[in-house]
Amino acid sequence: MRVRRLQSMLMIVASTIVGAVAWSGHVLLLPIALAFPILWSKARSRPEVMLVSSGYFLAASRGLPQGVAAFYSSDLWPGLLLWLCASLSFVTVHRVLWTKAAGFLPFRYFLAAVIMAIPPFGITGWAHPVTAAGVLFPGWGWWGLGAMTAGLAGLVTRFWPAVAIALTGLWLWSATTWTDPKLPEGWRGVDLELGASLGREVGLQRQRDLIATVRKAAGDGVRFVVLPESALGFWTPTIGRLWTSAFSGGNSTVIAGAAVVDADGYDNVLVAIDRKGGGILYHERMPVPGSMWQPWGLWLGQSGGARADFFANPVVSIGAGRAAPLICYEQLIVWPILQSMLHDPDFVVAVGNGWWTEGTSIVSIQRAATSGWAKLFDKPLVTAVNT
Repeated sequence: MRVRRLQSMLMIVASTIVGAVAWSGHVLLLPIALAFPILWSKARSRPEVMLVSSGYFLAASRGLPQGVAAFYSSDLWPGLLLWLCASLSFVTVHRVLWTKAAGFLPFRYFLAAVIMAIPPFGITGWAHPVTAAGVLFPGWGWWGLGAMTAGLAGLVTRFWPAVAIALTGLWLWSATTWTDPKLPEGWRGVDLELGASLGREVGLQRQRDLIATVRKAAGDGVRFVVLPESALGFWTPTIGRLWTSAFSGGNSTVIAGAAVVDADGYDNVLVAIDRKGGGILYHERMPVPGSMWQPWGLWLGQSGGARADFFANPVVSIGAGRAAPLICYEQLIVWPILQSMLHDPDFVVAVGNGWWTEGTSIVSIQRAATSGWAKLFDKPLVTAVNT
């Protein structure tokens, strides 16, 4: 009995370490997450599965309590509550689908992976091991995703040592030849360090400062400049006219984050502005649950939250190309990028506003995940983040 308890404790500690290291924000460490299916399959009871799954998920998402506390300017308790609630779906799925019948484990884990990749459970489907596909199979596209899925299923069979050795070999080879995704030709992303004031300070001087930043970034063959999420604040006709007039004499196009507000709530969007005018380019499919997307408000007769468009506008046309846009939270989950890739875009545009993540690895994890997906499908990537 003592030996059994020690084994259980070691598995829980191991899953916690796996979650913490794999999701530390370094793209080449993402394949460490593949140890989780092995640990899951080695559990001997559902309570043990719950503890192993909890250790992995809570460690992987450890930056959430501190980030939520910063976002709401409050103590850690709201963040801790959200952290625990978010882990519930991950733990529940993996607990329900675990079985002692080894022959059914591959199918059961495959089903768990699919469920955690798509809504409704995929809404909190962070730390998904399939995200490592781009590191192990760069440039393989959908074949790489299939190989990664088969590898995950293989890790929960009795042949897992051979599968693990093969995947480790691919990982080491990729690490020696790894290069970050290239920029789309003629594009530039602008990172800002304006903290919580971005999107909240909406005075004319702030807009003029941003215009000057874009003008500085343009040139030398750069025609498209990307600013972070929420950069323009509220998108209004006045803001549109100001930015259009600022670029009326050139051929530059600005892609920037903004919010469109009405009586029922708001949309988190990307707008495109050039000398001909400006307009909404993209509606965010999945805003941050809790802090932005609050579906319970409808049940309570309230309004004010961000709308989720779920499966809308997976690709958008910009100039002569087609882009897969990802705004902040969408970079942490699986289905938005895969839905976009079904339409074979020319490149990926990923923006964020991560001022509230200071002291955590959330922004780094977003960069790592987005880089991994871009490499898997061999797509250029342009990013713009505010911290």
